[in-house]
Parts: sequence; C-alpha cells; structure tokens
Amino acid sequence: MRVIIDTDIGSDVDDALALALALKSKEIQLEAVTLVYGDVDLRAKIALKMLKLAGFEGISVAKGIEKPLLREREVFWTGHEGEGFLTPMDDALKPPPIHAIDLIISKVMSMKRMITLITLGPLTNMAAAIIKEPQIIENIKEVFIMGGVTRLSDGFNLPFREHNIYSDPEAAKVVFNSGLPITMVPLDVTLKVAINRENLEEISHVGTPFTDAIVSMVERYLEFCKRDYTWLHDPLTVAASIDQSLVKTKAMKVIIETKGEATVGQTLALAVPPREANAKICIGVDADRFKRFFMERIQTA
Repeated sequence: MRVIIDTDIGSDVDDALALALALKSKEIQLEAVTLVYGDVDLRAKIALKMLKLAGFEGISVAKGIEKPLLREREVFWTGHEGEGFLTPMDDALKPPPIHAIDLIISKVMSMKRMITLITLGPLTNMAAAIIKEPQIIENIKEVFIMGGVTRLSDGFNLPFREHNIYSDPEAAKVVFNSGLPITMVPLDVTLKVAINRENLEEISHVGTPFTDAIVSMVERYLEFCKRDYTWLHDPLTVAASIDQSLVKTKAMKVIIETKGEATVGQTLALAVPPREANAKICIGVDADRFKRFFMERIQTA
C-alpha cells in the first residue's frame, strides 16, 4: 500500500501511535505525512523527529492548513503539544516549502489509483485538495477517515459528535459528498480499544530510541489526561487499512450537519440502497485481535 497520512499529530498521542504503527507495518509504503490544524510548524517537527528516530528520514513531510475551511471556529489547542518530546535541538527540523495540498495532489496524480489516504485529523487539507484539483477524486485508491460517531450501537454512552469532524464540518461535508471511496472509523469502534500502563511496560522492554520515545509520549499524555489509559482511535484506522477483517463495516450514507444550532459537527449515518451509500462505516471491531496486532508490531525492533 502506498499511503499518505494526513494528521494533527501532537495533541492526542494516538496520532503518534498511528504513525508508529504505519512505520512498523511492512504492508505500508509511507509516501508522505501531511500536517493539518493549528500550529502545523510544531506538528511538522514532531512528525520529522519521529521519522528520524525510526530511520525513515526520506519520507516527504509537508505543512498544511492551520484553520478551518470557513475560518468560523477557534482552533482547539491543548498547550502540551511537543512537551517532553521536542527539544531546542529540534528547532532545525523543518519540512520543504511545498504545501500539503500540493503534495497530496502531486502524489495522487503521479501514482493514479495507487494512493491510500489515511486522515487522522480535521479534513481541511483533504477538502482543499479536492477543491483545487477535483481529478484526485477518481485517482485516489481509497480513503480511511478517523472521524465521526454514528451512535448505532451503545449510542447513549457515546458523545453526540467527534472532534475531527466538529473542528471543520464544512470540510468534512466536501469530502463525504465528493464520491471518494471512504471507510469511516468512528468513535463507536475506536472507544473500544485502548492502551494502558501495563502495555507501556511491555513496549519499554524493546529499548530502542524509537520505542522509548513512544512510551515517553504516551506517559506524558496520560499525565496530562490524569488517566491510566488512552484510546487507540488513529491506530485502529491505520490497522483497518491494512486488515479490514479487524472491523465490521456497513455501506451507508453519511450526512455532515453544518447548520444546526446545537448539532453542528454531527455525523448522521443513514441506511440506504447500496447505490446511494457514500461510505463504509465501521460498526464493529475485534478489539482483542486488534490489540494483539498493534502490540506485536509496535514491539518489533
């Protein structure tokens, strides 16, 4: 698989864990990492340092769009991004000047129907790429989106909207209405998979600079959240792109709410005839098998 990962790495640690999983998976040839939402300079430094620690310095990295498409919402920023991982020595880590939008378009159009795009943040870069070059729609092999919540199962225990979609619902609407072959990995399944301190202890036994950095980043995030676990939203999305038998999917029509006074950012998943569906929605996950899949790969030297 030739893959581009579009990410808001640095806020929730799951983006870093997803990038680590992609780098540890032989099925994936990572073509590029593009950054979106908020301080993309800082996010780029995090991505570049992770690639350097993993020995993948030749992978293209590009900064993308910082603000939502319509610029009508404040950017969510926790303030802990990069703490405990980046040092003053990393200030020299800067990607080439090419914009993420242009890099996505260039990669897709030069490798037609070969690129799988995995989006782990707000969909602003993806929407802008579609607007700038609509031909990418018919030339992307597949798109895996970590985002949304359908509330089709365990609905009353789930949030009514999800961060990546809510942060730029207009961009999400462009993407879901585009006709791209989308698999959506929503909170309905990602909240069933987590990593805890016992798992970190197992990973720490590998003892490489890369795995040590992963453990340190997760520990820092757990301290920030004041929890002993955190969810593997983005790693499940990467895993589903590699082995779709890890999840159960259903073809449905996804509608992004952009106008409701209290419902902006909601994702509605409607049962429709197959010809009217615009996405495959993950509605179930083999949590135990995914966890083994994730841990075995992260622990490889």
